[in-house]
Amino acid sequence: MTAKVRRTAHFSRPILVMRLVTATFLLLAFAAPAIAQKPLPPVKMPRNGTLATLVREANLYANPDDSSDGPIADLLPGRELVVAERNGKWLRVFANTDVPDTRQSDRPVFGSETEAQPISGWIVDKGIVDTNTPHGDLVLFGAADNLEQQAAVPDPPPHIAEEARLLYRRVVVMYPQSPWVAEAMYRAADIRWQIQKLDASSLPSAHEKENYLREQMDEDEMRKVMKYFAGTKWAGMAAFDLIDNKLCGDWQGSEKCPEQETDYYLKYADEYPASPNAPEALYDALWRQAAAGDMWAADGNGKRADEDRGHAKAIFDRLQQKFPDSAYAARAASLIYKVDQGIPVYGSSRE
Repeated sequence: MTAKVRRTAHFSRPILVMRLVTATFLLLAFAAPAIAQKPLPPVKMPRNGTLATLVREANLYANPDDSSDGPIADLLPGRELVVAERNGKWLRVFANTDVPDTRQSDRPVFGSETEAQPISGWIVDKGIVDTNTPHGDLVLFGAADNLEQQAAVPDPPPHIAEEARLLYRRVVVMYPQSPWVAEAMYRAADIRWQIQKLDASSLPSAHEKENYLREQMDEDEMRKVMKYFAGTKWAGMAAFDLIDNKLCGDWQGSEKCPEQETDYYLKYADEYPASPNAPEALYDALWRQAAAGDMWAADGNGKRADEDRGHAKAIFDRLQQKFPDSAYAARAASLIYKVDQGIPVYGSSRE
């Protein structure tokens, strides 16, 4: 079941930090290029100009003159533009100018009569990146990465995560042969995923035990990453995000939930052993098995409790063997210590 996309006014939680730690802009400058396993769908370039976007906020004017009438629109970073004409320092553009507080900004506006029509006007030729800009893909990726880091701090500016998302999307659309396309496509998809996830967690349905009773995140963009970049770490990271839609909301005292979720994470670790998320998947599986053991013990079923705790220890051995230097291996050691000490990891540990 695919959820209706819901938007937030801003991205107020630092839920992108782990990805930012693993891939900063400076490190990316020296990363090996990712090659699409399947060719991306062709993008129909506009006939009336050059495809472009902005890396800054800009005013759109009715005429190439900012001294008379005020601006007719405000253009934000990542907007899709077509540069149709040049007049000194001015550019006449067709621009997507969605209302900032609704931000339905990632639908295409060129080449489809069913979509909103772009507005025409003039902007100052500053901060414009088009398909002919030298290293334009890297410029856009770096601008997006910078905005994404700003979105990860408390109380970020409104819509800044969505602006980062749009800039990543412009990399994919404007520079389909760029070595940064795979990561840009994943990052755009993940920002959208995390925004939807945050929205869904605020709904009453978030407390439903069954996953199909909760609002689901839209999987389309993640699955496109997996389709076009199969075998890359970005496909593996997309697959890890997709597990969110399978999880229970509140477990509601049912051991079935953590045991079933354990299987999801173990299956992921089997299918994506080289993924950056593989250690986390094993830890998530381990924690759920230990939690299920505590739940069985609370229900008076010592046999099932011992079975699940034994399974947790087996997962710990696997994590230690495969990823001994991972922080998740250290966290797992702390958790297993509690299991061995008879300290509950789920519920209250106070005696």
